[in-house]
Amino acid sequence: MRFNRRRAALLATIPLAALSLTALPATAASAPAATVSRYVPLAGTSADATAARNAGCEEGKTGRGGVRILFFGTQEKNNVLRHPGTRADSSTPRVPAAQAAAFAAQWAEGFTSCRTGTAQAILALGVNNKSDGGVGGADAGRAWARVVEDAAKTVPAGPVSIAAAFDAEPVWSDRAWARGWVDAFTGATSRSLYAANSADGCPGYGSSSTSCSNGWSLADLHYVATGAAPSIRAIPQIYRTDGIQARQWAAISAWGARSGKGNVRFVGAMSQRKACEQRGGCSTTNNTPQAAWTQLYEELNSHSDTKVAELPYSTDMRWP
Repeated sequence: MRFNRRRAALLATIPLAALSLTALPATAASAPAATVSRYVPLAGTSADATAARNAGCEEGKTGRGGVRILFFGTQEKNNVLRHPGTRADSSTPRVPAAQAAAFAAQWAEGFTSCRTGTAQAILALGVNNKSDGGVGGADAGRAWARVVEDAAKTVPAGPVSIAAAFDAEPVWSDRAWARGWVDAFTGATSRSLYAANSADGCPGYGSSSTSCSNGWSLADLHYVATGAAPSIRAIPQIYRTDGIQARQWAAISAWGARSGKGNVRFVGAMSQRKACEQRGGCSTTNNTPQAAWTQLYEELNSHSDTKVAELPYSTDMRWP
């Protein structure tokens, strides 16, 4: 989950004819005010603490509750993190994963000191499923559970609660790696895990296909977004302006209903409008937060087997 022109171009090649173009309802509930989620390329210096406090303070001043996700990038062997949006051959600094917990503590301090009103923030610490870091999925999941639990110990009781996030994308690992990560994480902690996933190559609602990219299936996407444990909540990437991603997630949820696994446990939608603006613009993946949320809400409520009563959260990605 990141701004990536190559992946945007790949998404744009998905044939519309292969995806259900179901008519949407005439009206929908109003989208909630969006929170700001961030990619966090840790520097491993005192600048991290300043950046964290400033980011938390900025969100506290909005007086807005809800989920905020901090994506720290890719887990590598020896329990270090590689910057978001980089490859294994990148020369960017690697920093100990423990520094993500320290960043969270400073973010919480900033939010608490600057907040207006009684806003409560859920701060979800996230990584992706890139499997090129020399660590197995299960080991990575257990290691991230320790980071999240350590962060929770350093954040005092108050307006900020600590959770986790996972950006699972089929093009980044085989399905076994991602399933192993989720199983290990949820086996090690009961803290909420926010699934901010993509559904690369999956069909839209109404298709007879169940296949997605890189050998994944609807069953795999459902598993890592809901099925693996009751602590998982889905807040998927709805970047595309043409609504394809909302239709893909409706298909995943409908698969769950048909198979007896249950609908996807949706809690909101993720957009990347700000990240696109910061990187010079996106041609087809720059939904506004309101548009992303509305696409998902309306698509789900267009079908009797995917209806949702509410989607309480909307969040928009940005770079620091």
